[in-house]
Amino acid sequence: MLRTLFRAGGAILQQTQRTAPRLWVTPAQQRWASSLPMNTVVLFVPQQEAWVVERMGRFHRILEPGLNFLIPILDRVRYVQSLKEIVIDVPEQSAVSLDNVTLQIDGVLYLRILNPFKASYGVEDPEYAVTQLAQTTMRSELGKLTLDKVFRERESLNSNMVHSINQASDDWGIRCLRYEIKDIHVPPRVKESMQMQVEAERKKRATVLESEGTREAAINVAEGRKQAQILASEGQKEEQINKAAGEAQAVLAKAEAKSKAIRLLSDALAEQNGNAAASLSVAEQYVSAFSNLAKESNTILLPSNTGDISGMVTQAMTIYSTLAKTTPRIAEAVEEKCDETQDQSASTH
Repeated sequence: MLRTLFRAGGAILQQTQRTAPRLWVTPAQQRWASSLPMNTVVLFVPQQEAWVVERMGRFHRILEPGLNFLIPILDRVRYVQSLKEIVIDVPEQSAVSLDNVTLQIDGVLYLRILNPFKASYGVEDPEYAVTQLAQTTMRSELGKLTLDKVFRERESLNSNMVHSINQASDDWGIRCLRYEIKDIHVPPRVKESMQMQVEAERKKRATVLESEGTREAAINVAEGRKQAQILASEGQKEEQINKAAGEAQAVLAKAEAKSKAIRLLSDALAEQNGNAAASLSVAEQYVSAFSNLAKESNTILLPSNTGDISGMVTQAMTIYSTLAKTTPRIAEAVEEKCDETQDQSASTH
């Protein structure tokens, strides 16, 4: 009895498939047509698959993975949906960018069926529908971007594609996980112009870098010269200061030595026989000066009594005696004048 029922159900199922209109057989149904199981009352559903069962042509239920039972002739497995992630190769298509450049672009679409009922009855061919939606969405998104932004913003373009596809595919029970652009083909002339632009940009960067290097080198040279001049001027300043300090110290030393010599000379003159020693010194200086004549210049002025050394010494000693007598008087007059000035200032106060 059961064998007869199985044979009858299989015959009815095969006849129904043969008599189905060719227009309604879609690529997805053709893909699963060879794997549609027959109603053998006891069915084992594999993991990550959903079998959609119709009872007398109407949706009945979805078989879960594992052991399931169906009524022969009345129940029929109409769709088998895979719950795994599906990879769809989106065919190459042409699109026009915002700056009117025609591009040839293709991609890869990753999706998953979340609702087997909507995927079976919401759209005739879910994969074909999603592929067409991806192509149209890609044309729309590329029309919003220029050619340069298409290459720079591929990640944002992919995310916009996923968002747009999910908005339309919710009613189909399909969830788009991601979309990746594989290749973007640019027309040959545009490609040549892009290469020329890249070369020009590289030459520009090289020129800018070279000019910046020249400027930095000139600045460094100028800074070095400036520092060298500053150091040289500071060295000259220190040298002049040291030289002036040395000359001042030499003058002071000479003045102190001269003052000590004068004091010693005055002390010697104040002693007994000082005039004789002074006369001897004057005579020695006279002889020394006379011996140096005509050594530095050809013009010589000689006194009338050149050979009278004693007369010259006597004249020098007379001048010295006169100065010695007038000097105390001048000092006394200066002291009296200072005393008068002090008295007048005291009386005024």
